[in-house]
Amino acid sequence: MTARHSRRERTGAEQHDAAYEEARAALLLGQMVYDRRTELGLTQGELADRAGMTQPQLSRLESGGATPTVPLLTRLAAALDAELDITFKPHHGVAA
Repeated sequence: MTARHSRRERTGAEQHDAAYEEARAALLLGQMVYDRRTELGLTQGELADRAGMTQPQLSRLESGGATPTVPLLTRLAAALDAELDITFKPHHGVAA
């Protein structure tokens, strides 16, 4: 296995930071879904039906308590009449 693909143990601080970033991303995604849903005047139940999921699943996603798969994100984008745009952007100050 190459060094790039090897796993190393994380320190407690690194684990905390990683968990914080994952929770932050989930909350931001949930807020985006909520904002677009309310902009369209849809209830959670209506959007859930459009996206092929249940209302409780959508509620968890909007509250940041769930991490959706890419296929679910694709269905949500279609249900929200929106374009799904997933990109990788380099961190500021990192040379390519």
